[in-house]
Amino acid sequence: MNWNNVIQGFIFLAAVILLAKPLGTYMARIYEGKPAGLNVLLGPVERWIYRLSGIYPETGMSWKGYAVAMMLFNGIGIAVVYTLQRLQAYLPLNPMSMPGVSPDLAFNTAISFATNTNWQSYGGETTLSYLTQMVGLTMQNFVSAASGMAVLVALIRGFIQKKAETIGNFWVDLVRSTLYILIPLSMILAIFLVSQGVVQTFKPYEKVTLLQPVMDGNGAVVQGQVLALGPAASQVAIKQLGTNGGGFFNVNSAHPFENPTPVANFLEVVAIILIPAALCYTFGYMVRDKRQGWALLAVMLIIFIPCLWSCISFEQQGNPLFSSLGIDQKASAFQPGGNMEGKEARFGIVNSAIWAVTTTAASNGSVNSMHDSYMPLGGLIPMWLMQLGEVIFGGVGSGLYGLIAFAIIAVFIAGLMIGRTPEYLGKKIEAYEMKMASLMILILPALVLAGTAVAVILPQAKASIFNPGPHGFSEVLYAFSSAANNNGSAFGGLSANTPFYNIALGLAMFFARYWLAIPILAVAGSLSRKKIVPVSQGTLPTHTPLFIIFLAMVVLIVGALTFFPALVLGPIVEHFMLHHS
Repeated sequence: MNWNNVIQGFIFLAAVILLAKPLGTYMARIYEGKPAGLNVLLGPVERWIYRLSGIYPETGMSWKGYAVAMMLFNGIGIAVVYTLQRLQAYLPLNPMSMPGVSPDLAFNTAISFATNTNWQSYGGETTLSYLTQMVGLTMQNFVSAASGMAVLVALIRGFIQKKAETIGNFWVDLVRSTLYILIPLSMILAIFLVSQGVVQTFKPYEKVTLLQPVMDGNGAVVQGQVLALGPAASQVAIKQLGTNGGGFFNVNSAHPFENPTPVANFLEVVAIILIPAALCYTFGYMVRDKRQGWALLAVMLIIFIPCLWSCISFEQQGNPLFSSLGIDQKASAFQPGGNMEGKEARFGIVNSAIWAVTTTAASNGSVNSMHDSYMPLGGLIPMWLMQLGEVIFGGVGSGLYGLIAFAIIAVFIAGLMIGRTPEYLGKKIEAYEMKMASLMILILPALVLAGTAVAVILPQAKASIFNPGPHGFSEVLYAFSSAANNNGSAFGGLSANTPFYNIALGLAMFFARYWLAIPILAVAGSLSRKKIVPVSQGTLPTHTPLFIIFLAMVVLIVGALTFFPALVLGPIVEHFMLHHS
């Protein structure tokens, strides 16, 4: 680790933290219906959408009504994306005549994008038409992100309301998240990305003549190459801002048409955690105690920064097998060194590791390097960040409401220690809230570990593992960690486009998204009906350094104890094997 690495990491984190307050304030005012600039300008558009859709914005919903509306809307989205994929051969905007997608892959992809996961078992430029990418996938990138933000806002209302039977209107929260936040930010980012060379066109793929002919695998001379094009910039912008992930092209954010320059790389990686970080401030603003928002952001950073430092360090140590051959891999101020396998030379180790840690801390899933080629402990860091429940930034909305579930558990544990009924933000935390929070904490590990166990037993699943031993196990564990935590990044090396993995991972994505969102809405409904308890001498402050450390330890202990045995079987044992071979 040298000063260049420290400066790059500092600039990245500084940009996120500096933007969190203004964006967080803006989003809070949007959700509260206060003047915030764009809502004054686009107010007529919002009201027109309500009239066209038959929505009565002043009508509140119970938590059950909110949940039904969310599930109905997302279910329609799944059906639309599935149908587009199956029928794309007969639809317009298909200049390369892409055939229809197989049923199991269409099922997987439809659930993937509706759940804000964006796991991809296919190459975008060889599988999907422009229409499917734009109308199906890009649309879901917006509304799946907006759904997570809406659930978070409903939970916030549960804390600030007293003796109320409603938690807001899902359709209003969905429209405001999309119209005033996601669309404007995506337009701004897309313009910047186009200026950097990210493609945005409806032209067919273009064949170009190579400056220097090459030989193919059969010994034939190849004179030309087909360059995949498409309306990529618009999808790249929302895939990063909405923590969707995925890629317009198969190699994702390592592709020069998706991520062509260092400036584009910086803008995209900042965009990945910008809204999750800003929502912490939104939370503090809306509960009328901004210290609470800063406290939650501090918890995220306390875990994120050491993970970032560790991943960079593990990769810069290089591969001991190369060292045994006399190859110098040490990093210095003048030589990047370290393990460059699977990384773009234009990004190097530092920017690759920053992206890997950021995309898995957030529920994003886009990659600019191959995680499968990381050193065992370097690859462990991104995997473990997902296994924490995607609460270190996490998805837009979903990451923060997941961390709040941990906060509920933390205040409950603290209440047991001092013999007092636990409270959080003036609301008593009782048996019902603990049951729902515990359900959220238990569902994800069950999906990850059970799915991995089945995959390493069934012959049809084992046939997709091409790397025997602990590394192959890591690939399977990573796949289910990514799917069950709605991340979508792939370790690589695993042939996942099979009926087993398409169906198993699709089910994991579905249950992970909605079995967590529905309990958190139940918590919101329960809290909303309660009165606010005045602060007293026995109240546990939840904005102090003590509580910040306590909450971080609860997150770490739950994650470490739950997944440590599985991590031992994968990356940890592989690390020892590599250094003692």
